[in-house]
Amino acid sequence: MTDYAAVLTANYAGKEWSICENDYATLVWISAGTAPTQAELDAQWPQVDYNNQYAQVETTRRIQYEAQSDGLFFEWQRGTNTQAAWEAAVQAVKDANPYPPAP
Repeated sequence: MTDYAAVLTANYAGKEWSICENDYATLVWISAGTAPTQAELDAQWPQVDYNNQYAQVETTRRIQYEAQSDGLFFEWQRGTNTQAAWEAAVQAVKDANPYPPAP
């Protein structure tokens, strides 16, 4: 199901609109010009959804890298741990948080 607000926010930055309960029939286009059609928004949804999922994976990975692998990197740099230990921790984060399939 298309998240119309997400598509409008992502692809129509700077435009003014309102929508109630994700119901396209309630879309009020305030900006100049015509509102995108429901079919146009539906067609844009897979890419917007993918971009949102991808961004969430990036955020989760960043948090987990900080918690699980960054310390090992600095230990490796100081000579108190191995490069292999750091690389394994990085790969574990990647394995636990795969990117979504592209649309």
